[in-house]
Amino acid sequence: MTTTPPLTGTQPMARSCPFDPPDEYRTLREQAPISQVTLFDGRPGWLITGYEDVRTVLADPRFSANSDWVGRGEPSEPDPGVFLAMDPPEHTRLRRLLTGMFTVRRMRQLAPRVEEFVAERLDAMARAESPVDLVQEFALPIPSLVICELLGVPYADREEFQQNSATMLRITESHEVRMKARAAIRQHLHRLVLAKRAEPTDDILSELVQSGELTDEELVGVGSMLLVAGHETTANMIAMSTLCLLRNPEQLAALRADPTLMDGAVEELLRYLSVVSFTRPRLAREDVELGGQLIKAGSLVAVVVASGNRDEAAVPGDPDQVDLARGFGSHLAFGHGIHQCLGQQLARVEIKAALRAMFDRFPTLRLAVPPEDIPMRNDMIVYGVRELPVTW
Repeated sequence: MTTTPPLTGTQPMARSCPFDPPDEYRTLREQAPISQVTLFDGRPGWLITGYEDVRTVLADPRFSANSDWVGRGEPSEPDPGVFLAMDPPEHTRLRRLLTGMFTVRRMRQLAPRVEEFVAERLDAMARAESPVDLVQEFALPIPSLVICELLGVPYADREEFQQNSATMLRITESHEVRMKARAAIRQHLHRLVLAKRAEPTDDILSELVQSGELTDEELVGVGSMLLVAGHETTANMIAMSTLCLLRNPEQLAALRADPTLMDGAVEELLRYLSVVSFTRPRLAREDVELGGQLIKAGSLVAVVVASGNRDEAAVPGDPDQVDLARGFGSHLAFGHGIHQCLGQQLARVEIKAALRAMFDRFPTLRLAVPPEDIPMRNDMIVYGVRELPVTW
């Protein structure tokens, strides 16, 4: 067994470069890929930074996804329906109900509707006075429109749930403030569940209600989870991908010259940007030896997917450079194992549609401010840009 001293500072660390994980993670990956740290909520834990170790933790049933509030003296039972925080068999039961709703085939069938939303937002951008904030005018509305339609959430409610979602994901907020925002989202979903019970419509939430397999509390949990995850991650991927391509004009030129690169380009952008730097912490169910370290039962383990996606031992070529022709499809941007992102196919459809149509519609798209003036979301669990002023 080996030992390492605790890493000073809390996790996650702020990025000094918009596209790169903090340099400290590279150092850890090379010298101490399994290190003791303090997590953002003050709890001690282990930090995992290497690609293979990240995959191991995410796929190993000895590490439980139910790690909420351990050590706070509060119940650790996850919210009903929030299967992201559950282990089998409860996780299996709940996820099974949704798997068929997010298949590759169904998401491809949804593509024309996504393209309609994209076209509408591009029309609105074209009518607006340049410069515009790409986040508010394009990147955020697209996944919000899509997830609202899929779940049957009125789009008019978007401002409320977007604000509460951002509060929940802001790591600088107190536990009490985050829980208040979470409660507001759940209250909103509870009203919606009752409305779907009274009058079902053609959407996922109504389909789940009519299945008769979930309680109201479970429906609220599932709906809340899908609503938050369904717009935050994709919105930030669209905005960050745009910024990355504008900052790498040779890569953008290659993509424009050969549209068949788009599928691989999206995978490379997902790997390179890793907007969700961390997954949920895991809790060791028993003593586990990992990479020469003994992780005691009851210990928290945080995996840094952004670091794993930059691991020189796993990614061919130079992982710190964006290369749309890399062809590395085994990235960790959607996690790994049984908790791998349920909506990953939907995210791919949305990102592809958004990037393809945006650069076709505005071939002279460019930043309207110096790159160093673009505010980044360093205080958020989902990384990205706060705003992205562009012109054409």
